[in-house]
Amino acid sequence: MSTPVTPERQALLDEGDRLARALAQTLICTLDDQPRVILLGRSLAVNLLPAFQDTLELISRRAGQPQRGLLTLDDRGKLMLQTVDGDGVLRHRLGADNLIAGLLYRHGRLDPVVRAHLQGGLSGDEHHATRALVACLKSRPVLQAMQRQISALLK
Repeated sequence: MSTPVTPERQALLDEGDRLARALAQTLICTLDDQPRVILLGRSLAVNLLPAFQDTLELISRRAGQPQRGLLTLDDRGKLMLQTVDGDGVLRHRLGADNLIAGLLYRHGRLDPVVRAHLQGGLSGDEHHATRALVACLKSRPVLQAMQRQISALLK
């Protein structure tokens, strides 16, 4: 028996599919690489947004400004991250697409380090793709972008 897919989970997968379409236009790939590009896009969305959410909660708590991040849908069904302070007051609303773009892209282009990791993830077996994805998520540009985004939310 499979687990039912919630609307938020489906929106997260849809966000991954959108990212995959953008990656397919950016990375050097063939039609045979499309399943791997979709895997990378979905994996980035499914891992990056919850990681940002958890990091925001941890850092904001340590900074004495506790905030919770909630993945919700807006009135058009698009995924967004809402931040709520300790009193339950809505602080920020960030579109998931903008958040992902802010973490992976620089000046409107895929960060070169991120691009290199993802390009490497298109070749080899599934383990190689997984290692490339983890390297991308742990890369300096992604972590620095995450730090910038969280700092902006705490101001």
